[in-house]
Amino acid sequence: MEDLVNKKCIPCQGGTPPMGPLEITAYLSQLKQGCKFLESNKITKEFEFEDFKEAIAFVNKVADLAENEGHHPDIAIHYNKVEMLLWTHKINGLTESDFILAAKIDQLLEQ
Repeated sequence: MEDLVNKKCIPCQGGTPPMGPLEITAYLSQLKQGCKFLESNKITKEFEFEDFKEAIAFVNKVADLAENEGHHPDIAIHYNKVEMLLWTHKINGLTESDFILAAKIDQLLEQ
């Protein structure tokens, strides 16, 4: 599989079947540790920062990235912790775009 961070999210038009367990496992293995699959057909990851201000700065970077990719995570902020929840709403499941965005979010921490 091509490196996820080098791919672009593709908007889902609906009618696309969600990924199955084997595909999800293969894609999860390409992400950094801490990304988890939820039985609700979503992936999640929690990030921890020094304080609230750093958490918000990270969320702002994610917001810019999500807008550029046209694929948006659900984001919860708990003081210095940020939880990302990804899935493709139109099919209520996972597509490659969810994993592309997850990989790019991880990459933001390296910049």
